[in-house]
Amino acid sequence: MNTTSINFKPFIEWDNNPFILFNYQGKIIYLNNASEILFGYVSKKEIYDIAVAYAPQNFGYKTTALSLNYDSFIFHAITVGYEDEESISIRLYNTPRNRPIHKIQKDNLIVTDINILLEANLALFRTKNTNPLTLLTDQDLPAFKIDQNSFSKLLRKTLHTFRASASIDISLKLLFGQYVIIEGRKEAIVELDISANGRYVDRDKEIDTLAQDTNIRCFLKESSIKLEIPLIRD
Repeated sequence: MNTTSINFKPFIEWDNNPFILFNYQGKIIYLNNASEILFGYVSKKEIYDIAVAYAPQNFGYKTTALSLNYDSFIFHAITVGYEDEESISIRLYNTPRNRPIHKIQKDNLIVTDINILLEANLALFRTKNTNPLTLLTDQDLPAFKIDQNSFSKLLRKTLHTFRASASIDISLKLLFGQYVIIEGRKEAIVELDISANGRYVDRDKEIDTLAQDTNIRCFLKESSIKLEIPLIRD
């Protein structure tokens, strides 16, 4: 087969692993869709510096196992290669997301508009807190199945850690190009991001346990909490 006649670009675009091609000055010559999403969380210079640091000594490519973490992006290896001194490429390999720790109890799941459920819990939070709050959500998110009681409990405890924050920023969105495997099926992920100038950490252990019990991935940081919620449709 004459591979020179094959257009490989679509295959790179469809890949969930970020691929970036830089010139020798660190400017981007090409990047795939996954890379565009990644660059919302890390600078182009940082990725270029990693490519240079892990480049092979001679023309060719080298794969290195390492751990990179950019917000909800976790990578376990990179491949860096170059054929001349004009350009260098890097591919970052996504770490497979953990399968649900607990078996999904589908009898407890109810088809839910998560925007409405979020608004209801925020209204309850506002009855006891006057913190300025901004909310940015994707109103086009489809309804999906969730354990409403457990999620509301998790959300209330999460919001409570921000009870003394000067202001709170909340966003709810679909994570494009990311998914979790549940019962052999790929399920999309909805991210709820709550951040402020700081927060209490006294409920972190409870929050983490609740998140695990409901198969929600939780990222606890000094001034933010992110919840990655499986978008279960069936």
